[in-house]
Parts: sequence; C-alpha cells; structure tokens
Amino acid sequence: MGALTHRSLVEYLLEEAYEVAETIETDGGDAELKSELGDVLLQVVLHARLAEERGAFDLDEVARGLTAKMVRRNPHVFRPDGSLQDSFPATVEEIVLKWDAVKKAEKPERGHAFDGVPAALPALARAQKLLDRAERAGLAMAAGGTAVELPATEEELGELLFGIVAGARAGGLDAERALRGALRRFQDSPGPLP
Repeated sequence: MGALTHRSLVEYLLEEAYEVAETIETDGGDAELKSELGDVLLQVVLHARLAEERGAFDLDEVARGLTAKMVRRNPHVFRPDGSLQDSFPATVEEIVLKWDAVKKAEKPERGHAFDGVPAALPALARAQKLLDRAERAGLAMAAGGTAVELPATEEELGELLFGIVAGARAGGLDAERALRGALRRFQDSPGPLP
C-alpha cells in the first residue's frame, strides 16, 4: 500500500459512513452501531494525524473546533461559555431560523442558497438537499423539479425508483447521470437570491 494521504483515504471514509447508515437503517443493533461508529472515528483520527504530521492541526484542535461550532450554531441550547441555556425555543421552526441565521453569518461569501452543497453527493441525496435549500430560501420550484404523485410508503417509493432505474438501464440510459444533469439545470435556473 502506498503512502497514506487525505485523498487516498477518502474512499474509506465514505465507505465507513455508508456502513453506519446501513446499520441504522437495517436496525443492526447497538453493538454493530458502536463498532461502525468506531470505524468512522478511526478515519477522523487518521485524517487528523496526517494533518498533524504536516503541521496543520491535530485531533484536539478538531474537537475544540467542533465544540466551538456547536456552541456558536446553537445559541438556543448553549450560552457563549458552553453551558446550557435555562430555556429552549418552543418550536422546531424557531430552532431552524436561528440555525440558518448563524450559518449565514458564518459564511457570508455564500451568495446563493445552493452554495456549499457538495457536488460529490449521490444524485438522490443531492436532489433532496437542493430542494430543502430551495424551500428554506423561498426559491420557486423550477418546472423540471415539480413534484409528481408518489406512492404512500417508502417501500413502495423504493420499488418505483428501482423500476425507473431498471427501465433506464434497459433503454441504455444512466439514471444517476440523468439526475445529476437535471440537478445542474435546476441549480442554474434563474431565481432570486436568498
């Protein structure tokens, strides 16, 4: 095996994250979840160690940065000193509004609601994230992004999506690439800034 680099470890970080998701979604149990979370944590430790060897940062700095971010982004939960607030907002909407305001203040260079959505996300996950961002920013839905009538359950939805992919494959089409193209068109469609 060659030298470990951040780039060479990316596939393992993603794989471990997907294994955590699978364990949760299939009710793999606490022992399996603990093990899979440990595997993700190992990836974090490896990346921090590589950064430490370069003199960039270490694991303690990662943890301190995370703590500071959680306190900063959750003023409804934490006081500036990190202690818990005496009371919390009454609604989820209030929490989301506070969270959005703090994130917007942290990233003033983001000029559009879609800025910061990772391009490397799988197309379905990216579609959900972009639609969430559009809704929260009050952007009108693009014609190509109009919702269609769906089955009543996630199981039926999964079967429908699988059938669409199977039909696309049989027709020589790449469903993932097609959805990525639709997402690019959705992102590039004119609309007001948030």
